[in-house]
Amino acid sequence: MENPIELNYKKYFPLLLENDIAYLDNAATSQRPDCVMQAENEFYTKYNANPLRGLYQLGIEATAHYEESRECVQKFIHAASSREIIFTKNASESINLVAYSYGLSHLHAGDEIVVSIMEHHSNLLPWQMVVKKIDATLRFLECEPDGTFSEEQFEAAFSSKTKLVAITHISNVLGRQNPIKEIVIRSKQSGAIVVLDAAQSIPHTPIDVQKLGVDFLVFSAHKMYGPMGLGVLYGREALLEEMPPFLSGGEMIQSVTREGAVYAELPHKFEAGTVNAAGAWGLQAAISFMQKIGYRTIEKREKILTARAMEGLQKLPFIQIQGSPNPEEHCGIISFLVDGVHSHDVSSILDADGVAVRSGHHCAQPLLQHLGVSSTTRASIAFYNTKADIDRFLESVKTIRRRMGYGE
Repeated sequence: MENPIELNYKKYFPLLLENDIAYLDNAATSQRPDCVMQAENEFYTKYNANPLRGLYQLGIEATAHYEESRECVQKFIHAASSREIIFTKNASESINLVAYSYGLSHLHAGDEIVVSIMEHHSNLLPWQMVVKKIDATLRFLECEPDGTFSEEQFEAAFSSKTKLVAITHISNVLGRQNPIKEIVIRSKQSGAIVVLDAAQSIPHTPIDVQKLGVDFLVFSAHKMYGPMGLGVLYGREALLEEMPPFLSGGEMIQSVTREGAVYAELPHKFEAGTVNAAGAWGLQAAISFMQKIGYRTIEKREKILTARAMEGLQKLPFIQIQGSPNPEEHCGIISFLVDGVHSHDVSSILDADGVAVRSGHHCAQPLLQHLGVSSTTRASIAFYNTKADIDRFLESVKTIRRRMGYGE
């Protein structure tokens, strides 16, 4: 039997075949396999009509393929119904939909919203907006330097006034997977709903929304080998039924008069205007691709590669890894500092050596402030990366201090 780590998955990714690059910025966006690009092209060449509108054959086929994609997502995350799957343009829009449509209509003055200190700005700014508009309070669930939460930190964040908890599944800086089941239990004790940001987790680990017990879940297609410009919102049907539309316009209505409108049923009342049907078809192809590879293979490869990168970095005395020293707790994400060298310079030197990483605050400034750093360099791994990619990255990192004039 072939060893999964030795297989060459880059052959499915045109950009990686055509460019001599160790692509380690997968937490920002993944590369796309050829099958995803072919699927988008197939939609435009075979089914290009406006879904949900035309009653001619082409329009019916476009609608059928769009709804087939929705059902694919439903099964992929184990939602109870395809009515619980809303297509948006990205995870940020999905969170904003919940903030505006649920937050402003269901939360009240004096209520408390809990967010973790490690949230991406996309899962922080919408809640800052909500608390300002309704005179509620935003409380932060602080974390230890390794990303874990203590009992004292839980007690300080949660109270009987907690009515909504917004939490990331995996930190895009520390790579830590959060204890979602425990957080859901604590949230339900005060009747709070849970919004889970799965943008960083769904490329790496299987998701079952019913087992997790969350009320809303969001992710973007582009981080899981799918197209840019397409996001997903899962919401429990009972909650979505109660919520007013986020955007108004074509296709999210049942009827319109001079005086008002009757909105369409779920999920369409949240999908105003022309939808990204080709993107949805591409996402279905990405899900199929991931299922053929299998999460077991994905997780095994990424653990091996993450451990190789962590062990190599830990041998260098001028490297400070953020978060846990245990590679098992990084879920393919490694953020680090190089003594005396700004992260932007680190990124530029690596780029000169054909290694693509991210530098900066990673849209998580409160977390970096909490950790006492202003910016880091982040290497993030996908299953298509190879040992050669990691070794190329490590060899370049070894030279950074010397190339910056430190003589090391």
